[in-house]
Amino acid sequence: MYLPKEKEIIQIKSYKHDGSLHRTWKKTVVLKSTENVIIGGNDHTLVVESDGRKWVTREPAICYFHSEYWFNVISMIREDGIYHYCNLGTPFASDEEAVKYIDYDLDIKVFPDGRFHLLDEGEYEQHRKQMKYPDAIDRILRHNVDVLSHWILDKKGPFSKDYIDIWYEKYKEYC
Repeated sequence: MYLPKEKEIIQIKSYKHDGSLHRTWKKTVVLKSTENVIIGGNDHTLVVESDGRKWVTREPAICYFHSEYWFNVISMIREDGIYHYCNLGTPFASDEEAVKYIDYDLDIKVFPDGRFHLLDEGEYEQHRKQMKYPDAIDRILRHNVDVLSHWILDKKGPFSKDYIDIWYEKYKEYC
């Protein structure tokens, strides 16, 4: 597997279970890259949806991908605090083109005060039937919802107090 280098500009691509492209973030700066973790930063980056719609992110974000966990975390830095948007999906893969993962619809949104909600369960069930997600995938995803919930409650990894300060400063240094 190709690992991007620190300071390299990469794309992030999410796919659906059936292999179709879901969404592409055009420019993210790599802040850390190991076999297990990729951390990137972006701000006002172009996002292209599978139907061709385009939009630009509104605030700086720090992106966390892991090679063992079935989730990734986008931490958005807003005036009223840090919002985390957690995508349940496969561990990342990377090549010269992009950091890639399969998005499995379920998301957890974490608010600055620590409250969090599981989102898109209806969409998950619809796609689970439509794309025939195996039962093993469902068990893995449900387990990772639990793991992610514990990380949020315990303020672990991307939810820790210093995480944003450290990685946002590095992002500003690189840009």
